[in-house]
Parts: sequence; structure tokens; C-alpha cells
Amino acid sequence: MTEIHTDGPEAIGDIAPLDFLVVAPHPDDAEIGMGGTIAKMIRQGMRVGILDLTTGEPTPHGSEAIRRAETIRASEILNVTWRGNASLVNRELQHTLEARKRIASYFRMLRPRWVFAPYFHDAHPDHVVATELIEAARFWAKLSKTDMPGERFHPERTFYYFCVHLRLAIQPSWIVDISETIEQKMESIRAYESQFITGRPAEPPTMLDRIETDAAHFGNLIARRYGEPFATKEPLALTSLRDIF
Repeated sequence: MTEIHTDGPEAIGDIAPLDFLVVAPHPDDAEIGMGGTIAKMIRQGMRVGILDLTTGEPTPHGSEAIRRAETIRASEILNVTWRGNASLVNRELQHTLEARKRIASYFRMLRPRWVFAPYFHDAHPDHVVATELIEAARFWAKLSKTDMPGERFHPERTFYYFCVHLRLAIQPSWIVDISETIEQKMESIRAYESQFITGRPAEPPTMLDRIETDAAHFGNLIARRYGEPFATKEPLALTSLRDIF
């Protein structure tokens, strides 16, 4: 069974550096925004972690125990390398120095090459604050002469996935073809039964239907069945054009 690490960054043992770390305000945000990409990268041999900032509770049909069990199930479906929870407070997420230090400490201990954050324009205050925290923590992780655990470290890139509460006409920087992993993505989202099934209208289009429709839309933009969009604030560097289609 997948373990959810909740004892803080200082308790992380000897772990090989991650290829990338997806930081999510709540459990299920990573799966909604980039579950197909996570599954695809893991299939390609990359080491992928997810750090949930809060438990996501309270919610109408969830509880701490239910959400933890759902998160474990979703993590097993995606085969994630590592998953943790930063134990910040849902609905009260704030960009404090203590919170910034905590996230920076995770970066120092997990040493991800790339960090993925929620897209920076959103109606959900937790999502907006989460991205501010992630960006600032990336800088702080490289500080010297500090009491943060681990060696100083600076993730090479921060990229942004879309799990937004606004009806945006998204212009992504790139789209990942997830046609081969769409079922894995949707199964990982269905694992959060308390959020997407229990108490939800069963008449189509359901929330799950809309998530799959969004993936089909972005797939269509790149002439594929399903896709996931991403954004970057900095230019991408390419060493080859072979993988562009």
C-alpha cells in the first residue's frame, strides 16, 4: 500500500531525487490537472512525487479518514514514486514565512528537477496562494546558512497545470498527449468518490464527464484523442525537434 508521508520534510529519509514534483492545494487537484501526464511519465521511467498542501477537508461528504484512503487509492492507480501531505490548513492557506519555509524544505529533501504548480489565475483562494507559496519556496530552497533541513537546492523549472475554478479560454504553452493514459487518469479521479460521486447529480454531463470532455478538447487541438494543457512563464529550451508534432 502506498504511504502518505505526513511527518514533515525533516522526517523524509534517504530518497533518490525526483524527476518532478507536483504540488497540489488539495488531494485530487494533481489527478484532475495532470493525472494522465503523471501516469505517462512514470511509464517512461521517471520518478514522480505529489505533495498535497492540505487534506482538503472539511467537505460535504468527506472526512480526514475517507480522503486519506482515497488519496492512497489514487496514488496506487498512478503508481506515484512518493506522496506526502504538508499538513497546512484547508480553506485557510496563507503565504506565511513559516509555510514558505516548510515547502522549501520539501524541495531540499526531495530535490525535484521540475516543480509543477496550479495555474496562477484562479477563483479558488487556496489555489492562488499555493502557487505563490511554491514560487517563493523554490527560491528559498537554495538559501544557505539556514536551519531548513537538507542541502540547498534549486529546482530547474516551475511549470503550471490547469485545475481551475474559472471558465477560462485557455491558451496553453504546450499540450501532452495522454491518449494512452486517459483511463488511468479517470480511474484515479474516480478514486475520490466523496468528491465526484457521492451526493453528485448522476444525470450527464457529470463532473467526471466534463473532465473527460476537457481532455478530449485539448487532445483535439493537437490531433490526438486526449490531452492535458500546461503553461510556463519562461521560454522552453529544446535540444531536438523530433518530439514535436
